[in-house]
Amino acid sequence: MFKRSRALASVALVAVTTALAAPAWAETLQEAIALAYRTNPTLQAQRANQRALDETVPQARAGLRPTLGVSGNASYTRRDGPSSAGIDTDGDGIIDFPGVSGLSETDSAGATISLSQSLYSGGRIARGIDAAEAGVLSGRESLRSIEQQVLAAVIQAYVDVQRDIEILRIREANVAVLRRQLDESNARFEVGEITRTDVSQSEARLAQSEADFAGAQAQLSASRAGYAAIVGQAPAGLVDPPALPGVPDDFETAMDIGLAENPNVLAAEYDLRAAEARHSQARSAYLPSVGLTSSYGGATEISDFDLSDRTTSFQAGVSVSVPLFTGGLNRSRVVQALEQANAAQIEIERQRRVVLQNVSTAYTQVISSQAQLQAGEAGVAAARVAAEGVRQEQQVGLRTTLDVLNGELELRNAEINLAVARRNIYVAQASLLSAMGRLSGEDLSPGIEIYDPAENAARVRNRGGLPWDGLVESLDRIASPPVTPANDTEDAPIDAQLKSELIQTAPTAD
Repeated sequence: MFKRSRALASVALVAVTTALAAPAWAETLQEAIALAYRTNPTLQAQRANQRALDETVPQARAGLRPTLGVSGNASYTRRDGPSSAGIDTDGDGIIDFPGVSGLSETDSAGATISLSQSLYSGGRIARGIDAAEAGVLSGRESLRSIEQQVLAAVIQAYVDVQRDIEILRIREANVAVLRRQLDESNARFEVGEITRTDVSQSEARLAQSEADFAGAQAQLSASRAGYAAIVGQAPAGLVDPPALPGVPDDFETAMDIGLAENPNVLAAEYDLRAAEARHSQARSAYLPSVGLTSSYGGATEISDFDLSDRTTSFQAGVSVSVPLFTGGLNRSRVVQALEQANAAQIEIERQRRVVLQNVSTAYTQVISSQAQLQAGEAGVAAARVAAEGVRQEQQVGLRTTLDVLNGELELRNAEINLAVARRNIYVAQASLLSAMGRLSGEDLSPGIEIYDPAENAARVRNRGGLPWDGLVESLDRIASPPVTPANDTEDAPIDAQLKSELIQTAPTAD
């Protein structure tokens, strides 16, 4: 509870302040990832959804087991009317002794217990189990996709805060330099070395620098709030992140890994497997079903709590049901399931194209960011030398105040561009790993306690199981409709063509 209160308080605090003092503790990227992996609400909600999805398997397997039910009834009957006809004693047609009115009441009660066990459903139960298990596997890949999105967001929030801290430092240093420049300009103006125009130029640059400093403060505050929302606590003394593991240096390799391991592609493939199983399940409606039934019950009339007149019955047998005509319902369900399987097949192709696009975009950004980083480092070095040279030349009258101000501006812009480039290359590398399907918690933060969704699935799969489940399932698969693959959309040739075209146009590192 204390940690949760601290996290919530941190979120509220960072939204309204940009503390510039040195933090009391340091935080690494691995620690931020580990905390978000445990506490991020988006990730926790998806895990709960996956555990709910796991329950579809025991629900489907419940069809292998008997059903037992009890029913009861009680009734009360009241009859009010003549109990005997009137008597005509002299034969003149006139009732001399009218009939006597009577009242009768009957209380009855009964109870029945029934048991049924499916032996064969034409494959309906078995294919339902197949569809549920494929759906669970698809859900795991969706969970892995959400995990990658959260981890990528943590990485971006981490380096965003680092970038904005560096930019704020640059802006603060620029304000200090321009204030000294303004003091120097005022002093030189008083002795007549420069004009009022030079002083005004210094004042204008200082005002703009102070405005940029205020903007940097606001941006840092926003980045800190975003970090706290994703990670769960305010950033504190962030250290430089380590190199991301597994970043490929070959474009074709990155695409091959993405097509094979991207969780969205794998989820679509499992969705196709589930859709094909449901198509087979719909076709099983044409086949007969066989089951065992039994019931035992009793009934009695209740009169002064005398139960001696009760009757009992027991019934057992085999039931066979053969569909003959359903008004086109079964046919429509089969066609519907087939088209859903075709849609699932097409979705795989769509996800593959998305992977090729995302991998290509991320890889291009990595190459571009590397070039920008190299150029930024060279630019900062050159701008620093130029600014110092212009400042010294001004002292001997070879440069004007405007030249000095421009030199300082170019240096600060070069330093900011370098900070942005460092952030961009790290985010681009994380995006590339995410597009490939290899942005995992265990790789980014070794030693993290990994959440394994398979543990819950294995725990609940056979809940309520009986010894003969396997036998009934085997019988149900006998002569069941086979799983029919969805229509072939020739995905592989399209993938190969797209890969070839993208490889030809992809940039390469120097």
